Amino acid sequence: MRVLAIDTALSNCAAAVLDDGKDTACFDSIGEEIGRGHAERLMDMIGEVMAETSTAFSDLDRVAVTVGPGSFTGLRVGLSVARGFGLVLGKPVVGITTLAAIARSSAPRDAGGPLLVALTGKGEEVYCQEFTPFGDTIGDAAVRTLSDLAATTSKRIRLAGSAADSVASSLGLPLEQIVSRSAFPGIREVAELGLLADPVICTPSPLYLRPPDATPQTRGRIERQ
Repeated sequence: MRVLAIDTALSNCAAAVLDDGKDTACFDSIGEEIGRGHAERLMDMIGEVMAETSTAFSDLDRVAVTVGPGSFTGLRVGLSVARGFGLVLGKPVVGITTLAAIARSSAPRDAGGPLLVALTGKGEEVYCQEFTPFGDTIGDAAVRTLSDLAATTSKRIRLAGSAADSVASSLGLPLEQIVSRSAFPGIREVAELGLLADPVICTPSPLYLRPPDATPQTRGRIERQ
């Protein structure tokens, strides 16, 4: 199976083509930590990995795209492009969470404690999800505060993600329990999860864990009769 993977959810902008076939196996990726400007860079990156792997769009079996948690603007860019390809090509598009992709690359794969992937949010908030030591999900993704995590999280937990240091400090954990400080997922892990994902379950819908900060304007509005 050949998949095009796209990630624009956080500060990174990346694309990859991965094929796990015995006779057609290939992988090529490109990524850049740009902060903003995903829309201006993404299509060039896709064109580059498609060319490097000699892949025509008709060769793709599916498209995988990160669905969050992430920035509102970044998510819209990746999801719009992925959905557009899926519609034109008639191929499934699967959504991969940034937390699951980070867990896949960071999971210790041993008999130790579980893994908490935590990304920096606003103030004391973190976007987080717990995984087994092998990267399988345990609970749902959620917004938690550092104080809440400190009161409810096992001291055996291992940590990954951009908020790992903050969580470790709140829980009083040694730095040895931080296995990764990744601020964004690796595009290869997004592609690998894209190959495994069930299109019926892993839909390309944005994962928003908190409502937007903007609120509808009410002053000066004319009420409808």
